[in-house]
Amino acid sequence: MERPKKRGAGIKYMLAGGTVVAALGLLMEPQSLFAKMTTAKTICQEVIQPKAVLSREQLSQLLTVPDRAPKEQLRQVTKSPYCRLAAVAAQSGTTPEQEVYPLAFDPQTWLIVSYEGGEYTGYTFRFKH
Repeated sequence: MERPKKRGAGIKYMLAGGTVVAALGLLMEPQSLFAKMTTAKTICQEVIQPKAVLSREQLSQLLTVPDRAPKEQLRQVTKSPYCRLAAVAAQSGTTPEQEVYPLAFDPQTWLIVSYEGGEYTGYTFRFKH
């Protein structure tokens, strides 16, 4: 006696094969593409304080500052940044300022603080390892 063929069996194999091909594609090239994009965004336009670093205590204080706090409030914690990044226009049409603070306990890691219109809008980390 012959087994009846299931309709969805062919589609399942195509989906599984497509998923494997897509996963392999992601593993090959996008890593270098991502590295190029990240590097382009973290080029210092102007070095302000070559010896500036951020201590663990300063970092923990900075993380408690609310969004939209005045830039001066953050500067009380962080002091002068190592450098200012090249300006890149945001989707909102504004041009945010970004300042870099290398971490004293891990100089290969940068804290990047963003401001718009003189107000703190957030931070991100850049790992150079």
